[in-house]
Amino acid sequence: MSAIRPLLLTGGPAVGKTATARALAESTVRCAYIDVDDVRQLVKSGHAAPWDGAEGRAQHRLGVRNAAALAANLRADGFDVTMSDVIDAELLRLYRDLVPDVAVIRLVITVEMARARARTRRVHLTDQEFESLHRQQLAPLDTDSDLDVSGLTLHAQIAAVRAAWLRI
Repeated sequence: MSAIRPLLLTGGPAVGKTATARALAESTVRCAYIDVDDVRQLVKSGHAAPWDGAEGRAQHRLGVRNAAALAANLRADGFDVTMSDVIDAELLRLYRDLVPDVAVIRLVITVEMARARARTRRVHLTDQEFESLHRQQLAPLDTDSDLDVSGLTLHAQIAAVRAAWLRI
C-alpha cells in the first residue's frame, strides 16, 4: 500500500495543475501521475468535452471513475498517486466517494495571471471555455486546502503544494 494520501490538484486552466502534479510524482519515490484529461480523452469516437452538455458531463464522471480505479490499482501495488482535474462540487463528492482518503488542493490565481501563463504554452480551449472554467473555480469547494499560487515560480509552487500535501 502507498505511504502518502493520493493527491488531487484542481483549479482553473493554466494554474499549474499538470506541471505541479507531474513534478511531484517525478520527485516522489514510487509515485504515479494521472492526468484525468488524458483519461477522458481515451474516448476517441463520440468524445465530448466536460462542458458539452449532458454527454460531456457523463464522460467527465466516467473519467473520474476510471482515474479512481487506476489510482486504486497503483496504490495497491505500493505507488503514491498524484492527479490533476478541473472539478466542481459534484465531481469532488465523486472523488471523495471513490478515493476516500484523497487530499484535494485547489490552486488559485487570477484569470489575468492564468491568461499570462497560458500565453507561454499551447492551450486547447476557446477564450469562452477558459473564462467559464475559471469562473467555475470561484464557487465554494470543500477542498482540503486552497493554495494561492500567484507570483510563485513553478519550483516554489511545487514546494508549497508538497508541504500542503504532507500536512493534510
